[in-house]
Amino acid sequence: MAAEAEADDGAAPKKGIPKLFLIIGAVAVVVLLGGGAAFLMLSSGTAEAEHAGADAAADGHGGTIEAAHTFIFNLPPMVINLNNEGTGEAFMKLTVALEVANEAMMLEIQPRMAKVVDAFQVYLRELRKSDLEGSAGIYRLKEELLRRVNVAIYPSRVESVLFKEILVQ
Repeated sequence: MAAEAEADDGAAPKKGIPKLFLIIGAVAVVVLLGGGAAFLMLSSGTAEAEHAGADAAADGHGGTIEAAHTFIFNLPPMVINLNNEGTGEAFMKLTVALEVANEAMMLEIQPRMAKVVDAFQVYLRELRKSDLEGSAGIYRLKEELLRRVNVAIYPSRVESVLFKEILVQ
């Protein structure tokens, strides 16, 4: 009789949901939850940034002030003869823009631009071609130029140095 029960179980059609549908359903749930989580993370980041921007725009008296804008001060292109270390000639063409906080700062630093260009030329003349290789080399160049421009125009201050063109040959 036990043999007949086993035969009936094997021959009887299975009831329930096939395994394929369970697997597809589980994958769909995981994808939907992951997409929802990514959406919430991305949208909460922009909401926090908007909220922080609104807080920064409000002054202490309950009013609002205009959002801060930066101004760009373009320097003329510079062609620099790099330190060649006896390996032949090496040149760099560099076009830089300075980002300043406001228009008054632009007017304040304009008379000191000769000092800025001089500081840049003296520093750049001692660079080797190998100093400018890779993103780390360009980052170091950017940080050093920012430091030198802020020393040259002190007490005024430049927010950042922007590279418009860098060509090393």
